[in-house]
Formats: sequence, C-alpha cells, structure tokens
Amino acid sequence: MKKYVIVVAGGSGIRMGSEVPKQFLLVGDRPVLMHTLNVFYEALPDFHLILVIPEEHFSFWESLCLKYNYIKPFLLVKGGTSRYQSVKNGLVLVPEDALVAIHDGVRPFPGIEMIQRVFKHAEENGNAIPVMPLNDSIRKIEGTENMAVDRSLYRLVQTPQCFHAKLLKDCYQKTTTDAFTDDASVLDAFGIKINFIDGENGNIKITRKEDLSYAEFLLSAKK
Repeated sequence: MKKYVIVVAGGSGIRMGSEVPKQFLLVGDRPVLMHTLNVFYEALPDFHLILVIPEEHFSFWESLCLKYNYIKPFLLVKGGTSRYQSVKNGLVLVPEDALVAIHDGVRPFPGIEMIQRVFKHAEENGNAIPVMPLNDSIRKIEGTENMAVDRSLYRLVQTPQCFHAKLLKDCYQKTTTDAFTDDASVLDAFGIKINFIDGENGNIKITRKEDLSYAEFLLSAKK
C-alpha cells in the first residue's frame, strides 16, 4: 500500500510565551518542524508528505525553507479552525487505498524504527497508535471530589497514528463535531478497536519553554 504522512502544525506560541508559533522555533540549527519532517524522510524511503499549516503562516514557512535551503518535497495544505478540520483538509489528498499516518508537527523526534513499526502494524490490523505507560500516580476528579485510580489501566497517547486511509476518511466524513484531540478518538466514536504499539520516551511534544531545552538535549544525544 502507498504511504502518506499528514503533519499537522497549526499551533501558536501562547503556552510557549513566544510570538513565533512553536513549530517554527529553533532546536539546534533549524526549526522544530524541519526536524519533524526529516525523520519521516529517513524512516520511509517511498512516501507522500502533506504539511498542514494555517494559511497565514504560508509565506513565513516558505521564507524559512529558503533561509535553511530546505528542499524536501511536500504538499502544503491550508489548516482549519481546529486540529480535526486540519486533518480533514489533509485527508482530501489521500487516496482510499493507501496507509496514512497523522503526526504532530511539534513532535520532532519519533524514532525511525517506531515509525516503520506503526505503518507495518496498521497495514496488518487496520490501525495502530503508539502509547506509553504512566509513571506517576493519577487521580480522577468528579465535581469537587477526587479519587486515586489504577494507573496501569491508562496509557499516554503519542503520534504518528496510522490507519487504512479509507477507514479514517470514512470516519471523518461521518463525524459532526471537531472536538477530537487525536485521530484514534474519531475511530472510537464508531466503536472501532484501536491497536497499540510501544511508544518512546524521546517522542516528546514541544508545548512549553522547558520542552525546548529537553529537545536540545535529545538532539545533542543523537549526534
């Protein structure tokens, strides 16, 4: 099956306290988003990349590509008003007989082997998402009350999340809400079983300033 990757990069710099959207901030010698895209080119020898960003960021992204001589091929798609709408816009370019992975633009270090595993598992089982066990104790809040819960029953969810394209496109077409925070949740709405693979500690999502420092550490460890 042909492989497609939709990288969604519609974030702002609000929680980062930056005027520049977090996907465009520097880690090492280049913007976060370029690190993200490069990993997929290393992991997948033959695939199609779709980059979804807000239309108002098109010219800025193009200027960064010129500045850093970034010439990797990708299709640029206008983002929507929510993550759900942005993914839906990207799915328009994906044929039904393909595999498609959705990835957060601010997760710059998914492992090459993990990317390959998520595609293989999704091809064999219809879908696959990387997850991690919780290390900390957690509590559930109900109104003004809270209670301890068994952390072994929960998992942290990462991206890329990979699917048979027809399955994901059908579910996206049938939904009437854009409140979903990831793509597995869209399948959940139709009772479709989600398949897990092991995620990675280094597959961080850059959200706050301290995440940038950790990303710098991870980058230096790769050299």
